[in-house]
Amino acid sequence: MKKNRMDPCKAAKLFSDENFPTSEIVLLGGSVIRGEATDTSDLDIVIIDETIYSAYRESLYAYGWPIEVFVHNKKTLVEFFKSDCERARPSLPRMVAEAVVITDNGYSSLLKKQAERLLNEGPPAWDSSMIRVKRYFLTDLLDDFIGSTNHGETIFIAGTLSESLHEFVLRTNRHWIGSSKWIVRALAAYNRDFAEEFVESFSRFYQTGEKEYVISLADSVLKPYGGRLFEGFSLGKHSRKKE
Repeated sequence: MKKNRMDPCKAAKLFSDENFPTSEIVLLGGSVIRGEATDTSDLDIVIIDETIYSAYRESLYAYGWPIEVFVHNKKTLVEFFKSDCERARPSLPRMVAEAVVITDNGYSSLLKKQAERLLNEGPPAWDSSMIRVKRYFLTDLLDDFIGSTNHGETIFIAGTLSESLHEFVLRTNRHWIGSSKWIVRALAAYNRDFAEEFVESFSRFYQTGEKEYVISLADSVLKPYGGRLFEGFSLGKHSRKKE
């Protein structure tokens, strides 16, 4: 983290007092709170203000920091909690659960407990039909990866395959998924040994072009659910009308 920056909590307090004087709760989350800040880290500030009618997000610079502010009232916050959990990427619940309280009306502890409860519950379970669909599309990606002879194309197939594979592993085990850097973090939260194997398998491909480790990894993930799926799969087919 850059030196000579204002203390993040002090900056969050000054920012919220100046820009959201009617806010009831102000929370500071993100990497600076987790002790993972880098020179490019920003301040993630959650504002809860009942004079705000609709949620919004804004990015700006203030007090020597890049700031991302997430503005809500209590109703929109709960709605975003729900939508985040339904897509299995609990960005806002995690931010609230981890956050340091900057301003409080006495409700923040209940809010943080609600976020923690959602995180502990995990995402909704996939039913057998959804697992079958995901198996099919994962198989299709794997076949494309195996058959591709164009290195440039294979690089991007591998990227899509890694995202789909991480989603399959985590959702079938009722764990949260991620995107970008959060893919590795989500896998490590599920199983650190598996996360290391996952990263090593794709690293070998990107460094050497060897596909075998990725293929083996994908097959090991699919095996408990019946392995690769192609023949017999159907989606959206309806029986014909009787004459």
